[in-house]
Amino acid sequence: MKRRHFFLSGLATTAFFARPRRPAHAAAQGHVGPTDTLMDVAGLQVGHAQDSIRRTGVTVILPDSPATASVDVRGGGPGTRETDALNGWNLVHRIDALTLSGGSVYGLAAADGVAALLGAKGRGFAMRKVAGVPPSPIVPSAILYDLDNGGDKNWGETPPYRALGMQAVRSASHSCALGTVGAGYGAMAGSLKGGIGSASWVTPQGYTIGALVATNSLGTVTLPHQRRFWAAPFEQGKEFGGLGISTETVPPDDWTGTKLDPAPRANTTLACIALDIALEQEELKRIAMMAQDGLARAIHPVHSPFDGDTIFAISTAQKTAPQEGRALLVTHLGSIAADVLSRAVARGVYLASLPPGMNVPLWSTLPRD
Repeated sequence: MKRRHFFLSGLATTAFFARPRRPAHAAAQGHVGPTDTLMDVAGLQVGHAQDSIRRTGVTVILPDSPATASVDVRGGGPGTRETDALNGWNLVHRIDALTLSGGSVYGLAAADGVAALLGAKGRGFAMRKVAGVPPSPIVPSAILYDLDNGGDKNWGETPPYRALGMQAVRSASHSCALGTVGAGYGAMAGSLKGGIGSASWVTPQGYTIGALVATNSLGTVTLPHQRRFWAAPFEQGKEFGGLGISTETVPPDDWTGTKLDPAPRANTTLACIALDIALEQEELKRIAMMAQDGLARAIHPVHSPFDGDTIFAISTAQKTAPQEGRALLVTHLGSIAADVLSRAVARGVYLASLPPGMNVPLWSTLPRD
């Protein structure tokens, strides 16, 4: 290698101008999963259902068998169901499904439909089997606010969410549509159309981490007056446009692109982190907490009093975890989960389209830099 010597304050400093070579013993690198979605985590299905008239929808994440789960809530206006059941000191540590829904408090009824359908199929928790008594499916859920997006919400005493929950279960498969579907159908990410996003990563050890998110945030996912995503440093390939990182500085009080007239529970980003490695509930809790940083990397601002940001973490236990070095393993997985989630947020907005009759800005219609 060519080198030059500089002398600063009487000390010799050597600067190497050749490109550094990667050591032959360097660790192998991970990679994006085959579909770059939650479906890269074995043992899961996803179902979406939406109502174009009501301009709302439901997403169900359905493990093939009961899965260990935990949750972390950071937003100031959450709307949830059965999240207390995911505390490690309580009885049930596994879930039968996760439900993400639009509709604010009305959307919590989606889990009723999911539980009814799963219970009829014999899925759920039971202390003992009793003839004629169905089991109790464990279906934690969280909702976002999409009531004032222009859809017809004049449903009186019959909100559509129970039926949408059942429809989402019936449509569940090992593929995952993105953009304006399911719980993201009527969502807004700041002033842009939001939606369902997903991404994945496979570690060098072969563990897969996937994220699915419904972004309906107060904050914006793009820099002020730009098409570039806050999540740009974490993009893999051109999964959300490949525009790269902005070179401009942003004042901390520039909220261009946010919802300028927020109201309590009028927003919320909901997410699920899934892993195929067998982990304990407390370990999943830490991963969910660390994954919240992915929202902070992708949305500005986030975790406000007007958001109900909620992240679930589940393990399908397809692969055995080593017994030694668990804390370091969880740290590694949690860090990756945050990056994967930030990518998923950007992908959902990048792929969003307009439902019939909705007239709001899309990322694809923003002026080019």
